[in-house]
Amino acid sequence: MTTKNNIFSSKKTIRSGYKNYFFPALLLLLMPSMLMAQELPKDPSSTNTNVEQQLEAVTEVSEDAETEDDSYLLKLQQFLKDPVNLNTADETELKELFFLSPLQIQNLISYRSLFGKFIDIYELQAIPAWDVTTIGRIRPYISVSSQADVFRSIGERLSGGDHSILIRGTQNLEKSKGYKADPATTNSYYPGSQQRVFLRYRYHYKNLLQYGFVAEKDAGEQFFKGAQKQGFDFYSVHLFARNIGIVKSLAVGDFLVNLGQGLTQWQSLAFKKSADVTNVKRQSAILRPYNSAGEINFHRGLGITIAKKSMEVTAFASYRKLDANFTVDTLNNEDYISSLQTSGLHRTKSEAADKNVQTQLAFGGNISYNKNRLHIGVNGIQYHFDLPINKGSDPYNLYALSGSNFGNYSVDYSYTFKNLHFFGEAATTNKNAKAFVNGMILSVSNNVDMSMVYRNISRKYQSLYTSAFTESTFPTNEKGIYTGISIRPNNQWRIDAYADFYKFPWLKYLVDAPTVGADYLVQATYKPNKQLEMYLRYRTETKSNNYNPDDQIITGVSSKPRQDFRAQFSYKASPVVTLRQRIELLWYDRRGPEVSNGFLTFADLIYKPMMKKYSGNIRLQYFETDNYDSRLYAYENDVLYSFSIPVFYNKGFRYYVNLNYDFSKKLSAWFRIAQTIYDGQTTVGSGLDEISGNRKTEVKLQLQYLF
Repeated sequence: MTTKNNIFSSKKTIRSGYKNYFFPALLLLLMPSMLMAQELPKDPSSTNTNVEQQLEAVTEVSEDAETEDDSYLLKLQQFLKDPVNLNTADETELKELFFLSPLQIQNLISYRSLFGKFIDIYELQAIPAWDVTTIGRIRPYISVSSQADVFRSIGERLSGGDHSILIRGTQNLEKSKGYKADPATTNSYYPGSQQRVFLRYRYHYKNLLQYGFVAEKDAGEQFFKGAQKQGFDFYSVHLFARNIGIVKSLAVGDFLVNLGQGLTQWQSLAFKKSADVTNVKRQSAILRPYNSAGEINFHRGLGITIAKKSMEVTAFASYRKLDANFTVDTLNNEDYISSLQTSGLHRTKSEAADKNVQTQLAFGGNISYNKNRLHIGVNGIQYHFDLPINKGSDPYNLYALSGSNFGNYSVDYSYTFKNLHFFGEAATTNKNAKAFVNGMILSVSNNVDMSMVYRNISRKYQSLYTSAFTESTFPTNEKGIYTGISIRPNNQWRIDAYADFYKFPWLKYLVDAPTVGADYLVQATYKPNKQLEMYLRYRTETKSNNYNPDDQIITGVSSKPRQDFRAQFSYKASPVVTLRQRIELLWYDRRGPEVSNGFLTFADLIYKPMMKKYSGNIRLQYFETDNYDSRLYAYENDVLYSFSIPVFYNKGFRYYVNLNYDFSKKLSAWFRIAQTIYDGQTTVGSGLDEISGNRKTEVKLQLQYLF
């Protein structure tokens, strides 16, 4: 019988043929903690440092402190129970493992085709472009089994899965101005309770069948009265099935659509620039189930993907109501929409009046050809609105989305040639506005990877529900080129760096002229063992904003550099205790007229005893910035299926405590309290969210029942 050592030696032989401002003083202040990716995580919300940085980067662009899209956390939790079988998983299923690059996926499939099924997970080290770090990240979510998954009946899918009910309540303990206002004297107040409530029922059978519903009420919204006589403010229902004969995916109710490289449609979570410099390609199944609390970024209707040999055809149709600002033009006797609302909040009378004002009909599809390492896809989506969209007359809105009908159409491709992966998308609109994204990922050697992305997106190109690899939140009015490199000198060190140069040919919000920008990052990570990880990161970015201190008639534009230095240590002090600390310094417009500095430091203690019913973690944090320009962000652990990345500015302290207790295998509870204490402030927040005093406290309670 072949031994493991013999397997490794043979695989290594095959592999060789198959693939021709550092401040030392700061280090003394840091508390170490561990790299959690090496554990078998009980809670996928406890992410590794790479994912935390990616999520922080997304939040910095979108400025959403707490995401309502928890689909990727749900997927990772599912893979903990039903790991991906690397001997049978196809490309679509491997894409669900967010840690894998397209080159790693293609090399795994080719390796498996050439040399047969895996005998042991450690054989992955013999695949080109795979490294120990990657294997450690995905280890909890994969398996190698010689037996293919066979499901003989629909009845087994309907009866052999797992049910779960999750309810989460969140409340700020301090009352804001919106709850104190007298309804008899003002129309601007919150008529509902302070609680935010989230309810989800979900059934899933492996990766083949999933259905359920979601109900959600935001803080300040009424419940079974007033504007919310139906109870919860938001309801969502979905059914999603996979691999039913030639039907690869079937979506009924609410679902997500992802096409190409995000120029025409991308509704799933998509990362922007981060220290994971080779994570630059959008990759996902075209149709995915939706069962999160976000009220905007999804379709409601029917979708289907049919696969036959090398061809796949996807079609979908969606009809739903949207929140919007309704405007009556009495001069021209015309009703129109001045903007679509994306907050999902219906607390005040004005917010409730915007609910479901617009009607959207969307339909589209994809035809793709997949053969060996080649993929070619043709994509299209068409929208029709009951009321035309007509944004304001500000110059930056000259090319904004308008009218009652519009569409996006594209061709996307990818091809892997040896250790080089090409990908891209060319898109247009019904008004013939063009957009292009092209990139490549190159494995130079077993310890060096590179990436490059070029984008050229017309100022006239507009889209809905998209997320391409761009500097801006949405793909429009941008040209740029990005290059990244990752070097692993040995098993202990990793150096990641990128440079991104971009140009906005037309005006933007608060930028009254065409501008250029540049963004650089370098990060060195040191991990000598499973207990210790540390990284140092330096980033500098130059962007332009309006600058008119003397209130001149013509507003000028000035470039503002922003430098950021971060040091973070992680150390596993014992099998059950983890310590972690970060120090971050930021300089904004350092030598300019609007100079602003920022500082943040936190220390975490994470307690995770093995085979115990309880666990928890605590953070103590201090932050100080001169103003909002020097704001900082920090990822926070939360209850299961949740995380938050608040923005910090001014001066203050923050702490949070997370506790988890499993009453049984079926019933679990989570509790969280987080408080921010501001120094020298008499109020927190603004408008109806203004709180008297200098502190803001949030509590959260969550229960989950499995059956």
